[in-house]
Amino acid sequence: MKRVLYSACIGSLALALTAWGAQTNDRRPDRAKAQRTANVRATTPAHRSSTMSTHRNFSTAQYRQRAQITPRTSSHAVVNRDARMRTYRERTLSSNRDFGARRNVAVNRERNLAVNRTRNVDMNRHRDTDQFRARNNLAVNRNRNVAANRTRNFAYYRGGNVRINNNFRSAAFRGQQYTVFRNYHRQWHDRSWWRSHYDRIIFVNNGWYYWNAGYWFPAWGYDPYVTYAYDGPIYAYNGWSPDRVIVDVQEQLQRDGYYDGPIDGILGPMTREAIAAFQADNGLAVTSVIDEPTLATLGVA
Repeated sequence: MKRVLYSACIGSLALALTAWGAQTNDRRPDRAKAQRTANVRATTPAHRSSTMSTHRNFSTAQYRQRAQITPRTSSHAVVNRDARMRTYRERTLSSNRDFGARRNVAVNRERNLAVNRTRNVDMNRHRDTDQFRARNNLAVNRNRNVAANRTRNFAYYRGGNVRINNNFRSAAFRGQQYTVFRNYHRQWHDRSWWRSHYDRIIFVNNGWYYWNAGYWFPAWGYDPYVTYAYDGPIYAYNGWSPDRVIVDVQEQLQRDGYYDGPIDGILGPMTREAIAAFQADNGLAVTSVIDEPTLATLGVA
């Protein structure tokens, strides 16, 4: 029985193979087209399924990779964007601030210029008026005072009320500031003696003077034929020569209305009388010589 079944199975399989081979080797056009169509239908679903599966698998893997990378990339992008936005805001704020500052400066400059122009015009108008009046009053008062003092002082000391003091031992020369005048003694020496004792000897107003301790003294005997209009000490400042000091005193006395003589740098009788009048009017010791208190009061020292 088994053999019968086995033989039947083998025969059926042989017939099936024979039929499949006959269909495959059939070369007729309609049979070939039908065969190709069957083959396409048989293979298309499997190929499409394989392609879709591959694409699905690739898309899924790429999606997962993007899902893993996207959070980190997005975080850096947000940080960079925030940084750029912050920089942009700061730059914009700074630009606006600078623009506002420049605009305020321009506005304030124009406003202050207008205000100051008006204020300065008003102030300068009043100031110029006041200064003009003050200058006019000063000039008028100066001329008036000079004329009045000149007439009064000239009449005063020319009338003999203030006389030239030639006595250095008098009461007018008391005090430490007049010690040089009290201790002064006229010395007569030849030229070689003066040169051996003093290193600064000058010729002024036809006379020889030597420098000692801030004063100029006549060098009697340096030239035996020389005479002096004034033969006492002359206080000098800055080491200036005696004629220059006398010129300064004469000019200031003339401005103050005490002296009306020539500006010649000679301490003659008119200059000494003017000095005496000035000293009397200003509460100084009437010495009629150029001493330190007189120069300080005149304002030339």
